[in-house]
Amino acid sequence: MTRYSTATRPTLYFFGVTTAKSSIMRVFPAWAKQLGLKDAVISGVDFPLHGPAAGYREAVEFLKRDPLSLGALVTTHKIDLYNACRDQFDEIDAHARFMGETSCLSKRAGKLVCHAKDPISSGLALDGFLPERHFERTGGELFSMGAGGSTIALTWHMMQKSRGADRPSRIIVSNRSPARLTEIQRIHRELDAGVPIEYVLAPSGADNDAVVARLKPSSLIINATGLGKDAPGSPLSDAVQFPENCIVWDLNYRGKLRFLDQARAQASQRNLRIEDGWTYFLHGWTQVIAEVFHIDISTSGPAFDALSEIAMAAAKG
Repeated sequence: MTRYSTATRPTLYFFGVTTAKSSIMRVFPAWAKQLGLKDAVISGVDFPLHGPAAGYREAVEFLKRDPLSLGALVTTHKIDLYNACRDQFDEIDAHARFMGETSCLSKRAGKLVCHAKDPISSGLALDGFLPERHFERTGGELFSMGAGGSTIALTWHMMQKSRGADRPSRIIVSNRSPARLTEIQRIHRELDAGVPIEYVLAPSGADNDAVVARLKPSSLIINATGLGKDAPGSPLSDAVQFPENCIVWDLNYRGKLRFLDQARAQASQRNLRIEDGWTYFLHGWTQVIAEVFHIDISTSGPAFDALSEIAMAAAKG
């Protein structure tokens, strides 16, 4: 027996792990009013980490067949859901096919379409806080912990040849298990962008500490593991020593963000710049909402700033 009920209003689903704790459950109704989406609602669906394929397939089949179920944002399960449900999609966009993951499901002309929006949303977030020509000026490296869909997307963005000299001097990706490292290595090899890349198996925080210790000053260090949100902890140990002038970015914006606490403890001494995942959250959701409801949403300027202010107010409420 399915756990899904026929939608009676235009519905956007949120496929995650602890969706009830996300600010989007309070933010979306306020955004819907601002964007003129009338009766639209959001519904969270929780799956266990690396859940069984049958669970993903049931959710996608329901979404595909239910008329007022218009689409979904997928977080944490981007790769697992794509692999489990690839044959259920009527269309797969170029980013999703290349990266082997999905962050957005929508409907177009009666067809269920699979999208990978992270290359766009992570790029917007990164370019929003990185100083102009940062990598070109500093020679800094990029170290992303976690080899899932977010790291695939953000490294793709930073490796684009159109960035010219403003690319990391080296990219390092770590993960606790080897399978995801093998997959991201395949994607990077196909991209053939000419940026040196290193892959590190890092089952413990000490393994990631060792990578951080050998980074150049002014590098970008990213927590893309979900630790701090989907599960407690940090991919680093408390013994980590950050290089000077680094930018430390956690893709999470909620939860006990121990990774950012570790950076804050050294921020003054090491001159660190610290960023949480709030802007990434905004771009991630607005890109999906625009696709699912077939509307245009600004990515910068007064209209985007208004959505950010509405989200902050709703999140606090």
